Amino acid sequence: MSDTLIQATPVDRTARAHLLDHLTHHRARFRRIEHASEGRTDVVSALRGHPVGQAAKCIVVRVKMTKKSSHYVLAVVPGDRRVNLDRIQELWEARQASFADRATAERLSGCVSGAIVPFTFDPALELVVDPALLEHEEIFFNAADLNLSVALDVRDYVRIAEPRTEAIAENAVALAD
Repeated sequence: MSDTLIQATPVDRTARAHLLDHLTHHRARFRRIEHASEGRTDVVSALRGHPVGQAAKCIVVRVKMTKKSSHYVLAVVPGDRRVNLDRIQELWEARQASFADRATAERLSGCVSGAIVPFTFDPALELVVDPALLEHEEIFFNAADLNLSVALDVRDYVRIAEPRTEAIAENAVALAD
């Protein structure tokens, strides 16, 4: 019976607790922001009250190294930009870079899609952050939960996450109205 309950627990509950414990353990300067359930970066940024460029958009990327081997990268870019897959392919000298399928992204990140945090807790997932995100004093992201976000001091983020920093973002294409 308890195994059934554990399996029924949403993946975001465990990831949220792990993230908040991790930030507290490392004495990070952060605050929690509760809001309506939302996974779209532009909408949740408005709910949290900050420019979209301060949001940490987190995307799991599959980097195909050879015909038979792949590596996974957690690419973190400002919320008003998008991940440049060609740049990631170039940086890893890979055959191809593509978005990971949802199941793999959720398994490696420990988070539900739309609420992936800008930290990696799985050694199979390498963290890379675009430097434009780190130009702000504070970054914002869903805390592995579509109803809860974190505002985190950038210096603490860099100190704790120790990300690889590379230019991996490109301007988002504006959609026609």
